[in-house]
Amino acid sequence: QVQFVESGGASVPSGGSLRLSCAASGLFLDYYAIGWFRQAPGKEREGVSCTSASDTSTEYADSVTGRFTISRDNAKSTVYLQMNDLKPEDTAVYYCAANLMRRRCGGAQHEFAYWGQGTQVTVSS
Repeated sequence: QVQFVESGGASVPSGGSLRLSCAASGLFLDYYAIGWFRQAPGKEREGVSCTSASDTSTEYADSVTGRFTISRDNAKSTVYLQMNDLKPEDTAVYYCAANLMRRRCGGAQHEFAYWGQGTQVTVSS
């Protein structure tokens, strides 16, 4: 059974940092592009960042470019999201998922599966 578990969320002040982890089990992580997404209250889920299979490329939403860094450790079956200079607008539940249709980033959300329960990030002003 494939399972993704997100962790590392917390409440931090504006300007703070967090590192989120996405631990995968039941699949060979290296085969898949992995995305981080977030959903704020009353808003649609949006893509935040993606790392392609074999870690050959990464993508970021404009709103987090320069502040967030995605990385992966295939040996540990874990993908990380380092978040620096956090802002109140980063407050959301953060999810990770695997793209089952392509190994490179750029896919639509419906291509992603194995969504975890999410981890809450709250940034206070």
